[in-house]
Amino acid sequence: MGEKLRYAEEGEVHLDFHGATNTTIDFIIDRFGVEAMDEIFRKVGRDVYRSIHEDLVAGDTRQLVEHWRHFFTREDCDYDIEIGRDEIVLTVRRCTAWHHVARLVGTPSPHFCDQTIRTNEALAEGSPFAFETTITGPGACRQVIRRR
Repeated sequence: MGEKLRYAEEGEVHLDFHGATNTTIDFIIDRFGVEAMDEIFRKVGRDVYRSIHEDLVAGDTRQLVEHWRHFFTREDCDYDIEIGRDEIVLTVRRCTAWHHVARLVGTPSPHFCDQTIRTNEALAEGSPFAFETTITGPGACRQVIRRR
């Protein structure tokens, strides 16, 4: 892992970014289909979060955990992370992004959480890890990364 977390934006939290993402997801799916949106999320996991992906390929989960802590804390989510010997479990009881989008548009896109699921899958591609992401309720999920 690098000395400084690459994905560590500071300053004001702009939750409306999530609203724009929600609208973009629906637009792309309406115009190009779910497969196109899934491929975009795969590219996010492989290319946008390249250093996290590279660390996972090398067997190192530390940057991923630090990334989760930074962003879920920054956005004031209700979450916890359990680091076990064989797996790491991120439990999100209240995702601030999802609930903000719900306030903006009523009901988030049914594909809103696909960004997490598909990005996680791409992060794990070629690594010794696999992700299991389960939506446990509106704006709530459980993400588990474990060695294959």
